[in-house]
Amino acid sequence: MTSFQGIDLFIPKGKTVVTIGTFDGVHLGHQKIIQHLIDAAKKANCESVILTFFPHPRMVLQGDQSIQLLNTIKERTELLANTGIDYLVVHPFDEAFSSLSAEEFIKTVLVDKLNVHQIIVGHDHRFGKNRTADFHDLVQFGQKYGFQVAQIEAEMLHEVNVSSTKIRTALLAGEIKLAGDYLGQPYQLNGTVASGKQLGRTIGFPTANLEIPEPYKLIPKRGVYLVRSKINNLPVYGLMNIGFRPTVSGTDQTIEIHFLHFDGDLYGQTIRVDLLDFWRNEQKFDSVEALKTQLEKDKEWALRAIANL
Repeated sequence: MTSFQGIDLFIPKGKTVVTIGTFDGVHLGHQKIIQHLIDAAKKANCESVILTFFPHPRMVLQGDQSIQLLNTIKERTELLANTGIDYLVVHPFDEAFSSLSAEEFIKTVLVDKLNVHQIIVGHDHRFGKNRTADFHDLVQFGQKYGFQVAQIEAEMLHEVNVSSTKIRTALLAGEIKLAGDYLGQPYQLNGTVASGKQLGRTIGFPTANLEIPEPYKLIPKRGVYLVRSKINNLPVYGLMNIGFRPTVSGTDQTIEIHFLHFDGDLYGQTIRVDLLDFWRNEQKFDSVEALKTQLEKDKEWALRAIANL
């Protein structure tokens, strides 16, 4: 897959089959749509193109900075790259772009820039300024500008019964395995290991403190998780705690990972963490010693869980 940071940078070699969407999570429902796109492009001897946008339209149009997304734009790009499409176009979404009328969008983007042969959309797709145009308008524009329009039937997506909203709800409830089932792979966090207060090291549980710079990335429910990372190209399992460290009067939420069977320096490294299972809620203990006792139990659970993977 080749990606382009903007429609103006994309120069198609021939006709294309296009689909448009946010694709947050690139979950099983999205994967069905994308496979339909790839199959249609091959059948028509065209190139497959996904057009997506960043920032999220709600961030721009509604000034909603509290929005929580399943993927950072880097994660979304990597996930889409693994689907087998030919091209990904990530277009910067801004007020000017949002003000394009439906026909301006069709003519200047789909026809002139993407050289569209066919567009594939969901059953509820809307587009143009204020999202006033729908599938029937798209069909009329297709007849006018000479491209085909195909619609993903609602029944096709109902088969997998997945939505980004369902996944967010599962993650915020600690239902990590369910979220992973919807996604078709474990939910992931990507960040840089930063130095912390190093309390864990003093009680035999050194931790890597994960800093995630993107404020819009959804962080799951506070508590303890079984996780897996790849360090030096080898899988390493660990216990991750998301929370405020109430036992030691913490004030800021942290993401701390105690890797099992690993004792190396990760400071400054960027790592990916796959969330495999949820163990318990965040707790406040009467003492650091009581916390240590619980951490030993957490480790025993993790080792049992790893053995059953």
